[in-house]
Amino acid sequence: MLSLFVGSAALGPEQVIAALTGSADPVTRATVLEMRLPRTLLGVLVGAALGVAGALAQALTRNPLADPGILGVNAGAGLAVALAVAFFGITTIDGYVWFAFAGALLSFALVYAIALRGPHGATPVRLTLIGVALTAVFTGISQSLELVLPRVFDQMRFWGVGSIADRPAVTVAFVAPFIVVGLVMALATGRAVNAIALGDDRARSLGVPVGLVRGASALAITVLCGAATAAAGPIAFVGLMVPHAVRLVCGPDQRWIMAYSVVAAPVLLVIADIVGRLVVWPAELRVGVVTALLGAPVLIWLVRRAERGGL
Repeated sequence: MLSLFVGSAALGPEQVIAALTGSADPVTRATVLEMRLPRTLLGVLVGAALGVAGALAQALTRNPLADPGILGVNAGAGLAVALAVAFFGITTIDGYVWFAFAGALLSFALVYAIALRGPHGATPVRLTLIGVALTAVFTGISQSLELVLPRVFDQMRFWGVGSIADRPAVTVAFVAPFIVVGLVMALATGRAVNAIALGDDRARSLGVPVGLVRGASALAITVLCGAATAAAGPIAFVGLMVPHAVRLVCGPDQRWIMAYSVVAAPVLLVIADIVGRLVVWPAELRVGVVTALLGAPVLIWLVRRAERGGL
């Protein structure tokens, strides 16, 4: 509701309520129902997708620093979209969402494969460092395409920083089925992921098909991150912050962590979007900028805890 009441247009509460009940003037009705309401719904969907994807990535890799943004998944999806715009002329979400899925999957697989080649395997710090490095590479390539090809820049300049504003009207309807399917897949793996958290050998002794669960989890992460990135661009740190916050409430059970993340992550993302509307009013900060400002201190705090042996 707060997201519907706050924006660059100074609308009073009675005007917003009138728009919701159908008795407002056309301009007010368009502002509330065609701009703020879809933006809020998209924030809820994208937040849920990123929060659950982050929780599942942390559980799957046994890495408390895992996040789709830090592990390069979002940047890989973003690079795939930039390539789709640059070389195939695709400019609609129903076209480049498939590229986003492919980019998310390939980047996740690449990070994990490189990390496994180390002497100690895919350790949390190694996954984080490789993910950050590949994120920088993918982002650099995307930005190079934007500089060399002006039409790519025009298409990507707001999308690339992470934004749920000014999305095409069909965005919510198009990505909602993908995100719902991804959430169902992720939540369905909760019990098995709890067993994998104890170690692969112990999970197998409990009858858990480890390979199948990892594959299903990776597919769920890909669907969630691909749809969210295609809709809103690469938004980092939501999947990092929320699972740690809800873990303080519900404990280590991944089923509850993912369930709470479905609620808490949209709250965080929509609040970040509201903050972005207010801090430079009547202009706006994109939500990806706000989440980065919030998430960077959290990442530093988590790394310092890891150095002290707290993770």
